[in-house]
Amino acid sequence: MATSAVGPGFLTQTTVFTESLGASFGFVILTSIIIDIGVQLTIWRVIAVSEMRAPDIANRVLPGLGGFISALTVLGGLAFNIGNVGGAGLGLQVLTGLPVTTCALLAAAMALAVFLVREAGPVMDRFAQLMGLVMILIIIYVAVTTSPPVAEAALRTVAPSRIDLTSIVTLVGGTVGGYITFSGGHRLLDAGIKGPAALPHVTQSAIMGVSVASLIRVFLFLATLGVVSRGLAIDASNPPASVFQLAAGQVGYKLFGVVMFAAAITSIIGSAYTSISFLKSLLPSVATHENRFIIAFIVLSTLVFVTIGKPVALLVWAGALNGFILPITLATLLVAAYRRDVIGTYRHPLWLAVFGLAVVLVMTGMSGTVLVEQVSGLFK
Repeated sequence: MATSAVGPGFLTQTTVFTESLGASFGFVILTSIIIDIGVQLTIWRVIAVSEMRAPDIANRVLPGLGGFISALTVLGGLAFNIGNVGGAGLGLQVLTGLPVTTCALLAAAMALAVFLVREAGPVMDRFAQLMGLVMILIIIYVAVTTSPPVAEAALRTVAPSRIDLTSIVTLVGGTVGGYITFSGGHRLLDAGIKGPAALPHVTQSAIMGVSVASLIRVFLFLATLGVVSRGLAIDASNPPASVFQLAAGQVGYKLFGVVMFAAAITSIIGSAYTSISFLKSLLPSVATHENRFIIAFIVLSTLVFVTIGKPVALLVWAGALNGFILPITLATLLVAAYRRDVIGTYRHPLWLAVFGLAVVLVMTGMSGTVLVEQVSGLFK
């Protein structure tokens, strides 16, 4: 879940919002962490105690809803995976100097190799953990070299000079929106970690997943803040690469290549695995040949990127779609948390239910605003 969340968009959003909000972006990060944990705990706990994937739970709540949610998730996952393939290609290009298309093909081949192994699940887990560790170590190094104003960042984290709601919603959607939050919940289910007895493990895993993604965001925030506080101009064409280069010169630029590659390839794997997991309960053939469908998903994403390039319009619409997926799925699982035919004797904490309802309302309002703006833009 953590490495699925940390993709090319994650790196760019964090850099851009830090540049615009300065130290006050710390408040945005803190708020999003609290929301992320609340959302993650609700969704993962319901999946674990019900021992069902999200589409099955949704169909129990309302027949046919599972298919609708699956369609949204797979469509959004495919669109974002095209961008992930491109991001992995950009990362490898920085390291090798080869054309982006060639590098994208190489990155896709590495992702495919994970699922060509007979026991793909454990290999996927270890690969994601290794890449996550690499990203953390490199970003910490870059953050230290920029000497950020840590005291000011700490102050503005609890007493911001400016609050930007849109950035909060963007961060929440990017960390636990769309397919991302289910990447961990479904993985635990496939690993046999389920039932009421597994709730302590599920809770620990949910908090750990959000914490790892948030740790990477915090250090990237500090690295960018250090650059901004020195009055250096960040290149708008590639903000995260600019931060790494300004912080540590050519070495920093090469390290950016490593981070971008690691972030993108783990997101390719997470997006493909989770998107296909939504189809397993709807189509029996998918469950029987899961790895083949995952491989086909990655191949399709790569072919679209190589033949058409990065479809910006599709990615923009996918962003709006991703914003809608979280409130729909969270609302569905909140209802399921009080359905005995789904969760049995499990009692969902009241504070999580209230918290979840507030997130549903806020995310619905913000996603609706974004959609209206995009539709209006089509007629200008």
